[in-house]
Amino acid sequence: MTKLKTSFFCQNCGTQYAKWQGQCHTCKQWNTLAEEIIQKEEKKSWNPVSESKKAAKPLKIAEIDSSQEVRMDTLDGELNRVLGGGIVPGSLTLLGGEPGIGKSTLLLQISLKLPYKTLYVSGEESQKQIKMRAERITPNGDNCYILTETKTQNIFRQIQDIEPEIVIIDSIQTLHTDYIESTAGSISQIRECTAELIKFAKETNVPVILIGHITKDGTIAGPKILEHMVDTVLQFEGDRNHIYRILRSLKNRFGSTAELGIYEMQGSGLREVANPSEILLSHREEELSGTAIAATLEGVRPLMIEIQALVSTAVYGTPQRSTTGYNAKRLNMILAVLEKRAGFRLGTKDVFLNITGGITVDDPAIDLAVVASILSSNEDIAVGKDVCFAGEVGLSGEIRPINRVEQRIQEAEKLGFASILVSKYNKISLKNTLIKIVMVSKIEEVVEHLFG
Repeated sequence: MTKLKTSFFCQNCGTQYAKWQGQCHTCKQWNTLAEEIIQKEEKKSWNPVSESKKAAKPLKIAEIDSSQEVRMDTLDGELNRVLGGGIVPGSLTLLGGEPGIGKSTLLLQISLKLPYKTLYVSGEESQKQIKMRAERITPNGDNCYILTETKTQNIFRQIQDIEPEIVIIDSIQTLHTDYIESTAGSISQIRECTAELIKFAKETNVPVILIGHITKDGTIAGPKILEHMVDTVLQFEGDRNHIYRILRSLKNRFGSTAELGIYEMQGSGLREVANPSEILLSHREEELSGTAIAATLEGVRPLMIEIQALVSTAVYGTPQRSTTGYNAKRLNMILAVLEKRAGFRLGTKDVFLNITGGITVDDPAIDLAVVASILSSNEDIAVGKDVCFAGEVGLSGEIRPINRVEQRIQEAEKLGFASILVSKYNKISLKNTLIKIVMVSKIEEVVEHLFG
């Protein structure tokens, strides 16, 4: 028998060491090295026929075909948007998210709708469990094949028999290969199984979608090199106690990483939310103080979000500053600007800020809405329901211009808002708009317009 060889791998970054040591020199983390058994033997290709193919030859950049890559439509508008237009043939996509957030439901739902022959490989559920969930989602699915297997060699054998057009793996942490002796889910197994799937995808031009677990820190479990190996990394976010889920792109070699997809979790699966502004705005009859509507952008998608603020006298000695979905340091900066430039005494008051819908926004254009909601709560005067805001606040109290302001104005007009406050320094060429555009340059003008 060949002698087994052991090696130490960092569980955080995947760096390999010959012996154990307390700290990983690469990522500087302590006590992350774990011993794994590895066995060196000659690796065989997933497909013996591919070994006889000729080696690739270098080409001049002018000789390379530059025609647009034909993408595969997933019949899911939100997923297509996040991917950049659809699935690219031969690509490897990694989908991560919290346990129970709906990763398997999303991919099973898509695989049942796809017009392509799809192989759904599960290492976590039995075929009966998947069948029960599939019946709840949709009765159709003639092109979807279900396989419960964890060994990559057996998976590739079934792939050769079925010849699918798309392969979905649920999940990469459950797979193992015969060429590595360590347990499934270890650093070396994840790296080797992913490498085999990449070789298969690139040689056959069949796209592969992987589901990945995440750690308690919110990062995808396994070595960091896993995210470097794949073409696209998607993050499925949301609170299991809420019905809305957000799909983000953390890495995309074929499109933008600024796109956002929103789903609603229902008993029959995930429903696409075509107009997210409707779910992010409260439907209330009476006007309440402390709320303001901001026009923001996620990628190329305009959204109208609701900012809620609560300003009250501090009960304890130190005033509290609490935010949900907004940068706490930026809130402190805005409070300092309001006190220094506008004369509002907020240093002895508690300030709580919340962005409804459970989303996190880092667009500086929502600063003006944050100011309006804080002042509205402080003065206990409601801001009109038909007024929205789009502007960045500077340290001197000026309202700075923002990018793509016309797209935000058109979204506000489409949703029926009567007026929008924007920076005086923005150049706007829109004509014949039904919405009133109010140009402001300083915080004092905003206060005068809202509260007289």
